[in-house]
Amino acid sequence: MARQRICSTAGIIFGLAVSCACQVALAAEPKRVMLLHSFGREFRPWSEYAKTIRNELGRQSPWPLEIVEHSLLMAEFRDENADLAFVDYLRALHTRHSLDLIISLGAPAAGFVQRHREQLFPITPMVLTAVERRRVQYSSLSENDVVVALVHDYPAVFENILRVLPDTKTVAVVNGKSSLEQFWEGELRREAKPFENRIAFKWYSELSFEDILKDAAALPPRSAILWELMSVDAVGVVHEGETALRRLYSVANAPIFSYLGGIFGQETVGGPMHSVIEGSRQTVAVAIRILEGEKAADIKVPAIGFATPQFNWREMQRWGIPESRLPPGSEIHFRDPTAWEQYRQQILALFALFLLQSALIGWLIYERRLRHLAEVRSRSSMAELTYMNRRAAAEQRSATLAHEVNQPLAGIATKASAALRWLRMEKPDLQKAEAALEGIADASHRASDIIASVRAMYKKEPPERVPIDINQIILTVLSIVRVELRQHRVDLQTQLDRHLPTVLGDKVQLQQVVLNLVTNAIEVMHSAQIRMLRVQTDQTNPGMVRVSIEDTGTGIDPSNVDRIFKPLFTTKAAGMGMGLAICRSIIESHGGRIWGTPAANQGSIFQFELPISTA
Repeated sequence: MARQRICSTAGIIFGLAVSCACQVALAAEPKRVMLLHSFGREFRPWSEYAKTIRNELGRQSPWPLEIVEHSLLMAEFRDENADLAFVDYLRALHTRHSLDLIISLGAPAAGFVQRHREQLFPITPMVLTAVERRRVQYSSLSENDVVVALVHDYPAVFENILRVLPDTKTVAVVNGKSSLEQFWEGELRREAKPFENRIAFKWYSELSFEDILKDAAALPPRSAILWELMSVDAVGVVHEGETALRRLYSVANAPIFSYLGGIFGQETVGGPMHSVIEGSRQTVAVAIRILEGEKAADIKVPAIGFATPQFNWREMQRWGIPESRLPPGSEIHFRDPTAWEQYRQQILALFALFLLQSALIGWLIYERRLRHLAEVRSRSSMAELTYMNRRAAAEQRSATLAHEVNQPLAGIATKASAALRWLRMEKPDLQKAEAALEGIADASHRASDIIASVRAMYKKEPPERVPIDINQIILTVLSIVRVELRQHRVDLQTQLDRHLPTVLGDKVQLQQVVLNLVTNAIEVMHSAQIRMLRVQTDQTNPGMVRVSIEDTGTGIDPSNVDRIFKPLFTTKAAGMGMGLAICRSIIESHGGRIWGTPAANQGSIFQFELPISTA
């Protein structure tokens, strides 16, 4: 008894396990859905419906989906033999793996599945969508069929054209010659009759598409074009709708209107039209209900009319249609955003950067002005100090200058007395008197040159740059300090290169540099046993003239090499610390450089370089 109870329990557990495994297997099985296109997978507007339906099914379906797509490539010609061959193909393809749902897109696909319902998939649920209700045979629908139908409101289309273009006199209707297109031309002609007293209609169904293009390019003023459909033209040429519309748009001289939301884009102006999103949303809602097990015949969907009017902003601009003419509540698409709308963040960032940059530039200008004023004050101070330095040097050398001028004056007096003596002789010696007078003239010129040179050196005038012989500058300075050299018992050695090129500079300023360096050299040798001043000029670097002034004084402390040219630095007890700073300022303003180094044995060497004159 216990054994039977155990066996019974094991059987129940095994059955539950098998049942759960089957349910898991069934749950993992994908739902198979077929999309049947009317003319082709890329034929608008139905291709837009298919794309939206696929996306919505994938987003809303709680099950894995396997979506297959087929197209009625011969739908334009209604070839019965082709229909039967396609039926056999579909039946053979899906016999082993049955379909859970069929969705037909457009009137040709709807007509095909209704004609071959029994031969094809008699019990498979079917949704007919993107089809106008006048193209559906409601009497032939089975209990497994449901229709998500559309309603074309042609009067609303004509009213829209006259609303946005009130001066319209001609409407050219683009339509093909297939049976489907002929059906809709009949409906159009019927519903257009109330407008014939306001509009002249041109029907393009009897023309080849090439002739349609020619006529559309030469339409009279105040015309409009209504795009209905173009799958087969009057001469039997098959056209892909989107390509045909683009070709028409490229040549038409009138705005193009259409109520098909699937082709709304660059080519058409807009107006009341079917919404692909709304139709697809309702189609997917019905499909989900059927896949959940609800019977198709129990699902009732009202026919879908036109959605909110939509307009193409670019075409409105092209044809001069103001927004005030649009129906209330219209949506405007493809509006070119303003620069502010499109690049708001970038504009704000650029504006902030501009403000920051402006503030920075303003601050830099302010700083530059302050620096300029400081430089002006510095140059003025330096010029004043330079002048004071010259005055001080003049005061210190007044005795030397007096001696220098006294020599030619004494010579003048001596030669004048001699000339008078030779002229007062009983027999005047005119030759000696003439020689004495010439000596007087030479001595006076020498005195004048000395005075002019010293005066120029110490006068306060703006600098003047001219080609200068640097050797002559040095000789002039040495002549000024000759007495001082003699008083301090300083031996002078000069080694001046006679072939030096001229330099471009201010004569007085360069004289001051040489005078400062020579005077410093004399002063530092005051306590030296050997007092030797060596002045040398040469051209060591291309384009530069070098002047070297070497003394045998106390030399330069290595720790002060980098400080000796700074203002207010001095090693003299009574020094101002400005002489060498002035020298560096003058040399650098001439485009040169100046430096000082300890000599090999004792003393120091001060050197400066100046660029040669290109004149």
